[in-house]
Amino acid sequence: MDINIVGGGPGGLFFAYLVKRRFPEWTIRVYEQNDAGATYGWGVVFSDVALSFLEKSDPEFFRRFTAGHVRSEHMEIVHRGLHVPIHGNCFSRVARIALLQFLHAECRSAGVDLRFNARVDDLGALRQADLVVVADGVNSRTRAQYADAFKPSFVQRRNKFAWYGTSKPFHAVSLIFRETGFGVFIAHSYAYSDRTSTFLIETDPQTWARAGLGEMSDAESRAFCEQVFADDLEGHGLLSNKSTWFEAVTVKNENWHHENMILIGDALRSVHFSLGSGTRMAMEDSIALYEGLSAHTTDIKAAFANFDASRRSASDRFQLAAAKSLDWYENVGDKLHLDPIGFTYDYMRRTGRVTHEDLRERDPEFIREYERLYGEPVN
Repeated sequence: MDINIVGGGPGGLFFAYLVKRRFPEWTIRVYEQNDAGATYGWGVVFSDVALSFLEKSDPEFFRRFTAGHVRSEHMEIVHRGLHVPIHGNCFSRVARIALLQFLHAECRSAGVDLRFNARVDDLGALRQADLVVVADGVNSRTRAQYADAFKPSFVQRRNKFAWYGTSKPFHAVSLIFRETGFGVFIAHSYAYSDRTSTFLIETDPQTWARAGLGEMSDAESRAFCEQVFADDLEGHGLLSNKSTWFEAVTVKNENWHHENMILIGDALRSVHFSLGSGTRMAMEDSIALYEGLSAHTTDIKAAFANFDASRRSASDRFQLAAAKSLDWYENVGDKLHLDPIGFTYDYMRRTGRVTHEDLRERDPEFIREYERLYGEPVN
């Protein structure tokens, strides 16, 4: 089989590796618009639950994949300056560039044809392959070219984000809420190496406008945010990498495939980073498509049907959870009156996927303190 993959992110690369390893005689090409060393993110974070799919699928790959990751077994919420740890939440973090370079090496070892600086604006001749996997991200040009076939829909969320890094090591996955005279600012932070942490800043559009961030240069914006989070950064500055303010967009597609083309990852559906599951979902898509092809090597339509059956319900569940999480962040002003324990409890249960008993199992001490203050919840 001849396969072209548009997009060299984790989803496209992992699919290429899986297929070429299983079918070395097949021709697999990956077209990536950027240079092999380019990346515009900071770190990638996986929960242990999010990584379990990978360990189950390929234990040896999982061992290599996680070898250099930074690990922590708890997260913490910072509200009113008080740090509230939540144990039993294990996370694995890695630099995005390190993740991509690892996948490049795995693909090369399997014999995948990696083509960098190869921007695809029009599929054209690439459509002549037996299969075209569209993995070019949330702003997919291929999906836009075939919008009448895929029927995408977009929901613009209202909060503003700026994706920074910092040399301050945040060993726990930390969510920091800081109230200012302009409104509340939120930092999503975690170390992904011994030298650098992700520091994603979020605020609502009214706060963003009152602070004048829309009129500030990159340097002025960073300086402002450093002041807001001065107590948390402890003298460390913020690092910029095309860190302009943006809004999140939720993407869905009515049709997941068309003729010999299929969407995966963020090109298929976006899962907001407040759940930390975008890379996981892309790689799970890769596994499902690979398994469909393995079972139906001469029948693309059957492989696509297998993919649909495997991924539709999971995709819907994650997008629903992500929407609830976004709603919580966008309305966090209604929660700020809560004391740090009550605030943390409300945050942990924001999607409806984590129960009181789940929290008791993860961190009995936290639940004892919550019940001391609030009593046991009434079902």
